[in-house]
Parts: sequence; C-alpha cells; structure tokens
Amino acid sequence: MDVFSFLLLAGLVLVLVWLLTASGRRQYRLPPGPSTLPLIGNLAQVDKRAPYKSFLKWSESYGPVITVYLGPQRVVVLVGYQAVKEALVDQADDFTGRAPIPFLFKATRGYGLAISNGERWRQLRRFTLTTLRDFGMGRKGMEQWIQEESQHLVARMEGTKAVPFDPTFFLSCTVSNVICCLVYGQRFSYEDPSFLRLLKIFSAFLQFGSSPWGQLYNVFPTVMEHLPGKHHDAFAKIEEIRDFITKKIDEHRDTLNPGAPRDYIDCFLTRINQEKDNPTSEFHLNNLVSTVLNLFIAGTETTSTTIRYIIMVLIKYPQIQERMQQEIDSVIGQERCPLMEDRTSLPFTDAVIHESQRFMDLVPFSLPHYSLKDIQFRGYEIPKGTLIIPLLHSVLNEETHWEKPTSFNPQHFLDENSNFKKNPSFMPFSAGKRACVGESLARMEIFLFLVSLIQRFTFSSPSGPDSMNLAPEYSSFAKLPHSYQLIVTPR
Repeated sequence: MDVFSFLLLAGLVLVLVWLLTASGRRQYRLPPGPSTLPLIGNLAQVDKRAPYKSFLKWSESYGPVITVYLGPQRVVVLVGYQAVKEALVDQADDFTGRAPIPFLFKATRGYGLAISNGERWRQLRRFTLTTLRDFGMGRKGMEQWIQEESQHLVARMEGTKAVPFDPTFFLSCTVSNVICCLVYGQRFSYEDPSFLRLLKIFSAFLQFGSSPWGQLYNVFPTVMEHLPGKHHDAFAKIEEIRDFITKKIDEHRDTLNPGAPRDYIDCFLTRINQEKDNPTSEFHLNNLVSTVLNLFIAGTETTSTTIRYIIMVLIKYPQIQERMQQEIDSVIGQERCPLMEDRTSLPFTDAVIHESQRFMDLVPFSLPHYSLKDIQFRGYEIPKGTLIIPLLHSVLNEETHWEKPTSFNPQHFLDENSNFKKNPSFMPFSAGKRACVGESLARMEIFLFLVSLIQRFTFSSPSGPDSMNLAPEYSSFAKLPHSYQLIVTPR
C-alpha cells in the first residue's frame, strides 16, 4: 500500500471514529466545551507551545469542568483546586483509572505500575510502597543514603574549580543513584559511561514526550507508527534501558537469597517465585522490568530537574540565595550534614523550595486519568473510556489560593511571623490514590541535596542573574527548564 492510499484509509477510519464519538456525545450529559471539527477535534485550537493555556481560556467560557476532543479522543479537563480535589480526593474511587498514554504504553509495553489499572495497579502499588518503605523510603535509613550521596555531589562540584558547567548530569547522577540503591542495591560512578548514557536517554525521552512530535504520537499513535520520525529513535533508545534492566535482573536472579533481600528487585523476584503457580499473579518479569523503568524515569528526571530549576531561581534572585545561606548558617552551620528534622527550623528555605515547585509547575496536566466506568460528577456524565486531565497548572496558579500566582514569591508559604505555612492548593505530586508513589522520597531528596549545596557553595552564572530564563523551554507533558551554565564558588 502506497503512502497516499494509507493516509486516505487512515483518514476514513478517523472519520468513522469521530462520527461514533460524536454520536456518543449526544447520549451523555457531557460537560460543556468548544465546538469540534471532524478528525482533529479541537487540536487546531490548542496552543501548541503551551496547551494548558487553551484549557484555561476555555474554562473561562465553559466552567471548571469542560469537554474537549484531541483528535478522536474525548477529554474531560478539571480546572481549579475545587474541581480537582472533588474528583481526585472526594471521589477517589471513581478517578483511580490511569490513561493508556500511547508513548508511555509503548515504552512499557502496557506493563508496570505507572499506567496500570484494576488488580494489576492495586497489587503493584501495594507491593512497591511496602517494599520501598522497608528499604527506608521516607525514613532515617534513606536519609543517610541521601547524605552520603550528597557528599559525592559536593566533591564533584568542588572539582569544577569555579569553571562554568552544565549541572544537568551531575544532578541526574546524584538523584538516580538514590533510586539505584533502592532498586539495584548499588550506586554508580559519575564517570560510568553506561550509566551516563542511560541518564541521557531518560532526559531525551522526557523531552520527546513534551515536544510537539511526542504529543502528535499520543493523539495519532497508529498512524505515526507507519510514518518516519523522531519517535522511532526515542523508542529504540528506551529498549536500551529495558535491556540494561533485564541484565541487572538476571544478575540478581543468579545471586538471589530469599531470606536476605538486598533491594527492590530481590523482593520482586522472591514474590515471583512465591506466586509461580498462580495464573492470575501480577508478579512476573514483564511487570518487574516496566515497574523498574517507571521508578527510574519518575525518580530521576523529575527530582533532578526540580533541583536544577531551584538553582536557576537562586542565581536569578541572589538576595534570596543569600537569605537562605544566612538561615542555614544560623541553624546548621557549614560543616554538619543537614537533617530532615532541620526543615522546621528553616522556614524560609522550605518556603523557597515549595514556591519553586509551585512556580515551576513541572507536570501541568498531571499524568492523565481515565474513566474505567461511567462516572457521575458535578451533575455531568463522564462516559467510560474518557481521558481525564486534572489541570494541576490551574491549581498551582489559582488566584483565589495564591496572592501573586504569576510571580515568584516565597511569601506564599510564610505567615505574618515568617513561619512556614501550608497551602492545600500545593499539589505538584497530584493528589488522591494515584498521587506520586515516591513523593516522600522526592521531598527528602530535594531538601537534603539542596541544603547541602547551599551551605557549601554560592551559585552564579557567567552571563549574570538576568540571563536566567525561568520560563520553560518545553511546555507540554512536562515543563522543562532551559539548560544553563553554572558556576559554583566555595564559601
């Protein structure tokens, strides 16, 4: 079949799908939304550089719960804290479904924790949370691992001798090594070429998912599979990571001692052996490989990117950096390793970290949810098979919850006495039953790594504070910051 015939056939199929979804729209009391076009739905109306802006604009006309069509896919968007909370927290059981996001589905082959549903999700989430906690996630043992890794990071930065460098892979190595300790029971050298290549693949894959090309794949995956493009290279590189993970699993299997598990992989392999005669067990190799892949992508790129962004903020606002240094000096000094218990004595530092996460708005759409059944919500009907986007951007920037949402302002998290104050609209990790599994680990890493660096160094850029552009370079699936050159000067 030639290219023209294929595209014609694909177009006819999409027309049929659109007609069916349009028919379905008349059968349900869907939330309101903008008018659509055949085949492409509302795609032509979506801001390609910042899709969340289009959803915000539509919500001004149609309210906090709206229906749009991205190609043939029906999407319900939840806008604002109240709508998101009501769905993810108050009606948590109805909104536990995770959407089969095409580029993630392809990377994981449909297995693993991140995009699973039903019994698979329940078994894998319960096992993963319990196992990671047993190995110290969010506890004192993990704190010591992070402190040790922070010393490797400090040493590496000292070795730059105040010469400008891109901090991306230093930070990725550091954060990823924490995940490696949990999953593989080992850390990797910052010079290990195989490790560095894997980190580059992680970064490139996240950029692909946040690019227009990645979004096009998500809307028309079947068509894109038959067309040339960057997506084929992205998925080929993901296979390298899967091969690396499989090799590590084989090494663990050869040295496994069920009575003395060393890490997450050992525990999973032991569970596989225990349930080998259970035909409905979710503990098998495909789920192990893909769950480890989930943990690495989520646990490496999101946390390291957040720290990299906070350093950008400190370069752009040197007065904030100086105030944080003074607070840290007065509480910890410049020699002792920071502890999580220090956080309550560092309200300004804590406020800057929280405000950076709010202002950065790393995952504006969250990971989309999915209706596994017909859902009644706010008087509307959300049909089974609908993509649901809790627009976290709208929660982190809602004027009724934030005094100056479009400005970087640590006072959002400080009361009149300069004590730290919580805000219920702070949802960078989402909320409800599908909130980030590694939230407690990420919070610990961001605080301990950042404070360890600030107490030892002053951050600057060869181009000066004004060169720091806090607007994202990519702004779709994730809002990824621009790369920059960093100078670290020992204090």
